[in-house]
Amino acid sequence: MAFSSWFRVRALLLCALTLSFTMAAHAAEADVRRIWQLLDYLAVDYAGAVKDGVVISAPEFEEMREFAKTSQTRLAALEPHPERAALVAEAQTLSAAIEAKKNSEEVAALAKSLANHLLAAYPVPSSPAVPPLVAQAAALYQAQCAACHGVTGNGDGPLGLKLEPRPVAFTDKDRARERSAFALYQAISQGIEGTAMPGFAAISEPDRWALAFFIGQFAHSNSEAVAGQKVWAENAAVRAQLTSLDALSRMTEADLAKQVGDEPASLTMAYLHMHPEAVVQKRALSFDVARQKLAQSLVAVEKGQMGPATDLALSAYLDGVEPIEPTLATRDSALMGRIETAMGKYRSLLASKATMSELQAQVKDIDDLFKEADELLSSSADATAAFLGSLTILVREGLEALLVVMAMIAFLRKAERGDMLRYVHAGWIGALALGVATWGVATYFVSISGASREITEGLSSLFAAVVLLSVGMWMHQKSMAGAWQKYIHDKLSAALTRKSAWFMFGLSFIAVYREVFETILFYAALWEQGNHQAVLGGLVTGIAILAVVGVAMLRFSARLPIGKFFTWSSMLVAVLAVVLTGKGVAGLQEAGWLGVSLYNGPRIDLLGIYPSLQGVVAQLLMAILVIAGFLWNAHEAARRSITQTVKR
Repeated sequence: MAFSSWFRVRALLLCALTLSFTMAAHAAEADVRRIWQLLDYLAVDYAGAVKDGVVISAPEFEEMREFAKTSQTRLAALEPHPERAALVAEAQTLSAAIEAKKNSEEVAALAKSLANHLLAAYPVPSSPAVPPLVAQAAALYQAQCAACHGVTGNGDGPLGLKLEPRPVAFTDKDRARERSAFALYQAISQGIEGTAMPGFAAISEPDRWALAFFIGQFAHSNSEAVAGQKVWAENAAVRAQLTSLDALSRMTEADLAKQVGDEPASLTMAYLHMHPEAVVQKRALSFDVARQKLAQSLVAVEKGQMGPATDLALSAYLDGVEPIEPTLATRDSALMGRIETAMGKYRSLLASKATMSELQAQVKDIDDLFKEADELLSSSADATAAFLGSLTILVREGLEALLVVMAMIAFLRKAERGDMLRYVHAGWIGALALGVATWGVATYFVSISGASREITEGLSSLFAAVVLLSVGMWMHQKSMAGAWQKYIHDKLSAALTRKSAWFMFGLSFIAVYREVFETILFYAALWEQGNHQAVLGGLVTGIAILAVVGVAMLRFSARLPIGKFFTWSSMLVAVLAVVLTGKGVAGLQEAGWLGVSLYNGPRIDLLGIYPSLQGVVAQLLMAILVIAGFLWNAHEAARRSITQTVKR
């Protein structure tokens, strides 16, 4: 089969595989948002329909029943997902609670739990990409909202007085306590069904977020915001709950109050609704967030709330450890690996329903590692450590990408298709540029969470592994074709079409992009520790080493007979496919997409080997596919040889 046709078929299969995987994890964003909005509205307004088991507003009660049933129907219609049946079951429980006229606290808790479960199963963006410019939203509010909701947000605008039901009064403190900025953003974006509230999707997304935070101010005074600034600066427990824009956007005052108390929660939200940028300002490195989340996880276990306990354990890593990882990894990557493994073990114990004493012992082990890391981070890094850290990071993170890119360059040179090298170069150069841009956005605007980084790395690693497996099989097949010079000139060169060139661009881009973002994060952490000359020295030395490796690969490949070149290249990309499979699974485990079942085994980051049964099984399956493919190629080559001999 011609090169282009071979890859065309496999490209289609890869696209189908990727598409099906993505669709299984993500429903249509609009559908998910509508369901979430219904649940949030229900959680906030149910108290106005039922009190002490008695319906106090028949129209409101009927609306609550309708919202619950609509949510259930729409959940059942979402794209297939392992959690969909559980979501529908929760919706049924919610409907039953409303029919039974349960108290508002119980119904609100059920609605919020279902809403959070929905976003965990079908993630949609729930926070602004950058801190909203809240002050600029004042004019927008007067132009678009004041006519109905009133100049002061009291629901008494000239048009609002004529509406039934009346517009929401943003000054209502009880309702404001139960409403998040994300809920306000949803209402602004999509409107509210059954009311005169339209959607304002035509307004830019940043302006809608700014408007949502601005509206959140109406329930608080300026004096409360001033007092809240002091609370935010001095209360570590409050800061531990609001570690990112995503956490702030989804947090309600009522939920925050459960963790830190009513007054600190009220004052904090008054301040942060005016100054959301405060949550993304740099703070001293500390594992306090992780410690607190783990403590809360143990409390949840004691109450028999295993779902929240698992969510808190995952948050302890993503919100409490992931932000510190680049800095700690530059000091002691082995210690960082031990912390990741220990926290993975805690999640594994939760999944296996371990005893309370086992969980407490594991949290104690994690805290001991935190103390070791705290001591290390509190000390000043010397120049030698900075140099070695800089050198190690670049060589470690860059080697995999270099091997893939150099193999592609060598392949094209062997095929005498130097005209297509520009696609490979454009791929890795574009990846470098986008990696720098992504880092800039994440650093200065905190639009990328720890979970998103792990998911990106995991999915890109798995995708690259599948692509490399295909490439490796093709190269190994051709290594047994014989008559190489004739094959190159008569077959291969003609088969390298523009489509296959763009395929090479994509592979080059993926191979480099998955490494460059993390590399930049590591260097940013190193730079903040000082010893800039040593860091630059390690960087230059690392570049030199990688350059030597790249040149050596090209010269070695140039001297190899074409058959041996394809044999060695196929073995290289096959090994990389196995390595990336392990790293991909590990990334998705750290993001909470896959479970963690640990065993007593080695952790070798360079080879993508981690003490996780899921990762090892995935790597074994990939290795089996590689071996089976190689054996099949050998079998087919032998069969063709016998056939040709018989014909002669």
